[in-house]
Amino acid sequence: MKPQGLLTDRFVQRVRPDTVVRNYTDGRGAHGLSLRVQPNGFRHWYQHIRIDGRYTSLGLGGYPIVTLEEARAAAAANARLVADGEDPRATARGAPPVGLVVDTPTWRNAERTAKDWRSSLANHAPAILRRPVDAVTSRQCINALTPLWNTKRETARKVKHRLSAVFKLAVAEGHRDDNPVDAVDAALPKRRGTAQRPGNHRALPHTEVADAMATIDATDAWTGTKLAFRFLVFTATRNGEVRRAMWDEMDVDGALWTIPGTRMKASVAHRVPLSDAALAVLDEAQAITDPSGLVFPIVTGRPMSDATLSKLLRENGVAAVPHGFRSSFRDWAAERTPFPREVMEAALAHRITDAVEAAYFRSDLLDKRRKLMERWADYVTTAT
Repeated sequence: MKPQGLLTDRFVQRVRPDTVVRNYTDGRGAHGLSLRVQPNGFRHWYQHIRIDGRYTSLGLGGYPIVTLEEARAAAAANARLVADGEDPRATARGAPPVGLVVDTPTWRNAERTAKDWRSSLANHAPAILRRPVDAVTSRQCINALTPLWNTKRETARKVKHRLSAVFKLAVAEGHRDDNPVDAVDAALPKRRGTAQRPGNHRALPHTEVADAMATIDATDAWTGTKLAFRFLVFTATRNGEVRRAMWDEMDVDGALWTIPGTRMKASVAHRVPLSDAALAVLDEAQAITDPSGLVFPIVTGRPMSDATLSKLLRENGVAAVPHGFRSSFRDWAAERTPFPREVMEAALAHRITDAVEAAYFRSDLLDKRRKLMERWADYVTTAT
């Protein structure tokens, strides 16, 4: 346990990591100093201080490189600068390495996201992972990304997005004033002759869907947009069906979404069984409910545009369009499950064109589809 009052050298040296991030303050009157202990054992000093009327967390370096005494001295120096009307971020030192910023608890699904991102950056940008977050330059990002950009473009996009998200967080925490990834696009080679053929929707292999969801979850996009994307993946429905989903179409107790025929491609009402994960999305969406009755309204209360989700994916390095996740689902169902083809097609609201099959499968196979969608949700929330 943390000792009463101020921290001690003995406590800082011996405190054990927990399964979640723990912050230990250095007592009252200690200029906002605290020790953050990550589940992986990393320890880092932070100072919570008011600058220009707003509270800000300043990184003061990692332990044991920065001792308790040194952290207290740095915190006191920052407090003096603030008292004199200066911003200590202009002269701050001891910013954490990129790898430590990756381990922040800020991300959604923080433990898993940090693990995946750290592994990705260790494989493709190890030198950057070890550098102080305020010392990384655009040139170093370009040098790390260029070889990968020429051989594995989609992996490079993912690494680029993750680096950008880490540096955005570093800017927010006062460790640096800019994002070095912002300037790399102009220097990366352009791909030629790879235009998408008309009629094909860009889709991810089903093994990459879970990672794409974690990527979008970690962005600072509007909550309704991120929830709409998750709901689209969990339900394997179309972009327009999700964007215009209404609360009066949702039977939460019955775990069922009934889309009216007026919004369906085939003009026939479609019943969508809701997995536990999809119901959890609806539960979160309650927080953004407004008079429009839309499940996923934008801040103005109107339906989001048909380009919103596509833009979200494109800007965050996900090499797919919203409709492509239906293909990912269909491939997974065919490759990884024993369900009949008719169940898979019914899940996608596809008509059975064969007259004999259509006569045989007169129902919409709701019970079987419910089991299929539950397995899909489990897969995309646990796959690594």
